[in-house]
Amino acid sequence: MKNTIKILIAAVVMICVVSCKKDSKPNYQFMPNMYEPLSYETYGEYGIFPGGQEAMLPAEGSIPRGWMPYDFENSQEGYLLAKDTLKNPIRYTKENEDAGKALYDIYCAICHGAKGDGKGPLVKREKILGVPSYNDIGRAITEGSIYHVMYYGINSMGSYASQTNEHERWQIVQYVEKLKADLEGNVHRLDIDPAMTKGVVIKEDHAPVEKGHELTEEQNNAH
Repeated sequence: MKNTIKILIAAVVMICVVSCKKDSKPNYQFMPNMYEPLSYETYGEYGIFPGGQEAMLPAEGSIPRGWMPYDFENSQEGYLLAKDTLKNPIRYTKENEDAGKALYDIYCAICHGAKGDGKGPLVKREKILGVPSYNDIGRAITEGSIYHVMYYGINSMGSYASQTNEHERWQIVQYVEKLKADLEGNVHRLDIDPAMTKGVVIKEDHAPVEKGHELTEEQNNAH
């Protein structure tokens, strides 16, 4: 019995010694399917693919999931067209304004300043110069121009299309317009909540009038 135990111990020791890694030749693979995948590996080099690379470019015209195409080109003409025609598709609500402020503080305030006056921390430290205020008459920014610049970037400002999605960019647009209105001393835009307009008639000037107190056609004409 003792001899059997000794033999077993010696066999285990020998197996351990023999099974140690040797750099002079590859080790045995007892379960090769766990190491060698049957499918193509990402970024692997295979002659069957064009260029020998597994990771190929998407088909021309394909659109990533959750991403919407932007129809304005990155040029001065595209900028002017967006400035004149592009409108914010989301409603101007307090919720969107607050969300826009949170995003603005993350991405924009460092240069443009918390008030939109072009006096952000980097400007004050003279790391970046020439950041104009949102109420600069020479710029006359609009909702379309704000979005276009965020999408493509301009001058020393880079694009934020990869950091934000379409809805978030429009929320930032709303908050930038609020800052612009504050700097100009104007009242910023907030749309009326449809849930709050039940029983209310909206006049042409958007002032709510209680139902039953609408102006007659003659009264409207008198005004």
